[in-house]
Amino acid sequence: MSGHNKWSTIKHKKGAADAKRGKVFTKIIKEISVAAKLGGADPAANPRLRTAIDKGKAENMPKDNIERAIKKGAGGMEGVTYEEIVYEGYGPGGAAVLVEVLTDNRNRSVSDIRSIFTKCNGNMGEAGCVAWLFDKKGLIIYDKSVDFDQLFEAALEVGAEDVAEQDEHIEVVTEPGAFIEVREALEAKGFKHLNAEITMIPQTQAELEGKQAENMLKLMDRLEDNDDVQNVYSNFDISSDEMEKMM
Repeated sequence: MSGHNKWSTIKHKKGAADAKRGKVFTKIIKEISVAAKLGGADPAANPRLRTAIDKGKAENMPKDNIERAIKKGAGGMEGVTYEEIVYEGYGPGGAAVLVEVLTDNRNRSVSDIRSIFTKCNGNMGEAGCVAWLFDKKGLIIYDKSVDFDQLFEAALEVGAEDVAEQDEHIEVVTEPGAFIEVREALEAKGFKHLNAEITMIPQTQAELEGKQAENMLKLMDRLEDNDDVQNVYSNFDISSDEMEKMM
């Protein structure tokens, strides 16, 4: 299982803390506003906005919040200029980490991210140091109860790149540009997904255990808790047995 998916599974098992729900909403609202500002307020003509709206709906974000965020972005967001930055680095055990940031203060962000890496026994690297280890893909997750053969046939028929059975779910992988089309085509065929997103999938894995595994989870948690951070990706892998020891 890829590091990014492993982290998603771990978060699900740990349970989404109610205290963090507001922070999740804030990040999605920021993404919706920026997407609307850059590509217009019509989701049908703005794939990035459409994806952000879908993410908000998946988190049960109220419709009014979504509409306000779109209006704010389409209105130009006067007085606020967000910059998109990707920071790269290494976590415990040499695990690769990509951090996508949307910030109105580059100096604050780089200082905060570097501090988080350092406190969790990791370190920030040069631009490009780990990005080559990841591929940008559309990723659609289905429950294991879904008939794999039927999903496999349907997914390839509508343009998916790959379908793979994992320990706890089934993954459908697409090219980013085909993501929405494939997801909607599979929905129309009756396949209900658990999660769907444009993500960075690692090509290799870094197996972690013991203190390194603990520190890696701390690093991921603290990065995601930062207000400027939109997404965090890594190629770490922690065995189920190791996870049971820590939880």
